[in-house]
Order: sequence, then structure tokens, then C-alpha cells
Amino acid sequence: MAWFLYLIECTDGSIYTGIAVDVAARYAAHANGKGARYTRSHPPLRLLATFEYADRSTASKAEYQ
Repeated sequence: MAWFLYLIECTDGSIYTGIAVDVAARYAAHANGKGARYTRSHPPLRLLATFEYADRSTASKAEYQ
């Protein structure tokens, strides 16, 4: 199963990085205030980019970088 690293630009200009299997659903959760604590206090403005990885471990390592 593919995992994705995604980048979200927040309304204050900051960038949030996360990983998910379904990026559209995860972005919707962030936009509705049900995502990460960070995006609840820094609302998302737009999805900047997504990068596909073969597995969760690889995606997580890329997120850490």
C-alpha cells in the first residue's frame, strides 16, 4: 500500500508536513479542524505538494527530514 508525504501551507504562511494513505481525506480533516493540533491553531490554506512512498516507514523517514 502506498503512503504519501504531504505539505500544507497554513494561513500564517507556515508549512505543515504529514503522512497519510488518503491525502484528500486527511486534508479535509485538517480543514474541518479535526486534524493535527498544529492545524487547529494554524488553519490550512492549501495543499502544496504530495510525494508517494512505497510504505509507511519510508514516508515517515521523509517526513522527519
